[in-house]
Amino acid sequence: MSLTTLSITQPDDWHLHLRDGEALKTTVAHSARVFARAIVMPNLKPPVTTVAQALSYRQRIVSCIPKGSTFDPLMTLYLTEQLNSQEVQRAHEADCVQGIKFYPAGATTNSESGVAELECVYPALEKMAEVGLPLLIHGEVTDTEIDIFDRERVFIETILEPLTQKFPKLKIVLEHITTKDAVDFVSRQGKNIAATITPHHLLLNRNDLLAGGVRPHFYCLPILKRNIHQRALIEAATSGNSKFFLGTDSAPHSIETKETSCGCAGIYSAHAALELYTEVFEAEGALDKLEGFASFFGADFYNLPRNQTQITLSKTPFTVPKEYSFGSGSVIPMRANESISWSAYEATK
Repeated sequence: MSLTTLSITQPDDWHLHLRDGEALKTTVAHSARVFARAIVMPNLKPPVTTVAQALSYRQRIVSCIPKGSTFDPLMTLYLTEQLNSQEVQRAHEADCVQGIKFYPAGATTNSESGVAELECVYPALEKMAEVGLPLLIHGEVTDTEIDIFDRERVFIETILEPLTQKFPKLKIVLEHITTKDAVDFVSRQGKNIAATITPHHLLLNRNDLLAGGVRPHFYCLPILKRNIHQRALIEAATSGNSKFFLGTDSAPHSIETKETSCGCAGIYSAHAALELYTEVFEAEGALDKLEGFASFFGADFYNLPRNQTQITLSKTPFTVPKEYSFGSGSVIPMRANESISWSAYEATK
């Protein structure tokens, strides 16, 4: 007999893009509907590179949290070659700052300020390892001669493995992993290394992006991979292995910036993220593993208390709107105009 309702501890989103300004009215409400906390990415224009900037950004987010919600945005700093040990210490002492984000320069949206020479940030990494502040990594090389489908694997081989050897105590989250190579790498590491997995990399592969025509709203970075990698991600997410946990990488862009000759990378999933993950776990016969992946493993890795509230999912299908308001424009959500088989309801104590 299949389940028609499922109650789990309220989940957290350990990788989220909220953007800024008027867009926050949509993005914050969508994430606050289901998630208790979220790690907010710092790749604004200009990027969030100091604790003072992170606190200011957090206040703008908090001002858009719906009345009655206890949603808690957790902040990050953008790793640049100018980051010093003193700012790392300030970040460690700020309760709302939970990590520092490493974008290889040019790897994705608003990553122009990222790190080109990793050796330049060794002092900051040493301090992070000392105080236990996690490094959150967008794991792709940016060499133009490396095939786009191989950039995660090459990053692991040429940058990440040497980095873990040089800083063996540094806490690392390899974000939005997309390959079997990443699953295998994280699986064989110590407890200080973990990974987030997105709903779109679980539900989609490169055929969904490219077969029968290019679908710009499925374009993301790291790019969707072939189905053997998708299968490895599904097995990791539903395995009950605490090294893998929920991080949506929900990344909204207006229709105009997605549907262009150089469309932005990102898929918007915050409107129905938990429901999308639930579909994956149900298909695998692993609904009993959803709570760990969504609600426990990330909090444990970040040394934060597990949430005490519960959220209920019902096997009640709903149709996703074709678009949502996004500042002065609109954003096309994942599964636009299509049905999702589960519905999540508000958290209760």
